[in-house]
Amino acid sequence: MTPLLNGLLTGLFLQLALGPVFFYIFGITVDSNYINGLSGILAVTIVDYLYIVLSLIGIGRLLQKDKIKKIFGIVSSVILVLFGLMILYKGLAFINRAGHAGSVAWTPVNSFTSCFILTVSSPLTIVFWTSVFSAKAIEKNYKKQQLVIFGIGTGLSTFLFLSLSMMILSLLKSNIPGLIVQILNCIVGFVLIYYGITRMIKTIRN
Repeated sequence: MTPLLNGLLTGLFLQLALGPVFFYIFGITVDSNYINGLSGILAVTIVDYLYIVLSLIGIGRLLQKDKIKKIFGIVSSVILVLFGLMILYKGLAFINRAGHAGSVAWTPVNSFTSCFILTVSSPLTIVFWTSVFSAKAIEKNYKKQQLVIFGIGTGLSTFLFLSLSMMILSLLKSNIPGLIVQILNCIVGFVLIYYGITRMIKTIRN
C-alpha cells in the first residue's frame, strides 16, 4: 500500500471519532447551506495541514511540556464553550421567536473564520499527529519523504470525510422543518459546551 493511500485510509478511520469541529460544521450546514459548510471545511483542512507540517518538523515535542499543554488546553476549552453558547443562543432565539432568525447569519467568510479559529485554538493536535507519524515511521519503516506523502493523505481525508458528510446532510435538510433544524442547533451547542467543559476539567486535573 502506498504512503498516500495508507495516509488517506488512516485519516478516514480517525475521522470516525467525531469531535467538536465536526459538530460545529454540522451546525453551520444545518443552519444555512452546503457552501457555508464547505467554506468551514476548507478552513479546517488548511489548519490540519498546517499542524501536520509542524508535526513533521518536530514542534510536537515542544508542546508535550505539561505547562504548555495546560495553557493550550484551557484556551481551547474556553473557545469551544463560547462557540457552543453562540450556536445554542441562535437555536433558542429562533424557537422563542416562533421561527424568526437568531443572531448569526452564516456567510462563507464568517464560516471560514470561525472554523479556522476553532480548529487552530487546539494546537495540541500537533502532539496527536506527531504520535501518529512516529507510530507509522516504526510500523511501516517510513522515511521522511514517505511520511510527508502519508501526511498529505491524512490531511486529504479531513476534507473528503467532512465535505461528503455535509453534502449528504444538505440534501436531507430540505425535508427537515425549520423548528427541527434549530433544535438540532441547540443539541450541537450543548455538545460543544460539553466538549469544552470536559476538556477543561481533564486539563486542570492533569
